[in-house]
Amino acid sequence: MMKLYIKNMVCNRCVMVVQSQLENLGLPPVSVELGEVEIQDDLNEDGKEALNKVLNEVGFELINDKKSRWIEQIKKAVIELIYLKEEQLKTNLSTYIAEKLNHDYSYLSNLFSEVQGITIEQYYIAQKIEKVKELLVYDELSLSEIANKLNYSSVSHLSKQFKKVTGLTPSYFRKVKEKKRKPIDEL
Repeated sequence: MMKLYIKNMVCNRCVMVVQSQLENLGLPPVSVELGEVEIQDDLNEDGKEALNKVLNEVGFELINDKKSRWIEQIKKAVIELIYLKEEQLKTNLSTYIAEKLNHDYSYLSNLFSEVQGITIEQYYIAQKIEKVKELLVYDELSLSEIANKLNYSSVSHLSKQFKKVTGLTPSYFRKVKEKKRKPIDEL
């Protein structure tokens, strides 16, 4: 079995697209998760190149170096936390990331900042704000319910953070909806 790491897999649709591409190449996957794929047989360099070419055509990329794998795993953990987990974070972000990746947080934090140019916390906040935008556009939850759902200490805290990142209040954003949401893989 061979494990491959893939950049830009950020949602369930990405998982389906990658799985489909693997099957089209005659590489039925054993498992496909955000950022990771397991296939039955090992690929030689030509096979990896062919796979990477197909993945590039649909917006993905094989990750070969260790640093990039760590970065993608950190992003995956943050995205799972915000978009896929229903329960609220019981610990702080640094503890969650360190436990999830089973690695020293200060190393991960320094690596992330060095490569991405922002801190893990800033990335986390950007992702949360995109989720707030999504929920505001859907217009199904009150600001208070959104704050609770995304583990903000108060509506005031959510509003201040939202305005700092977007330049708009959540209420104004909900009214105008002109500032389109960004795809999470572009953050």
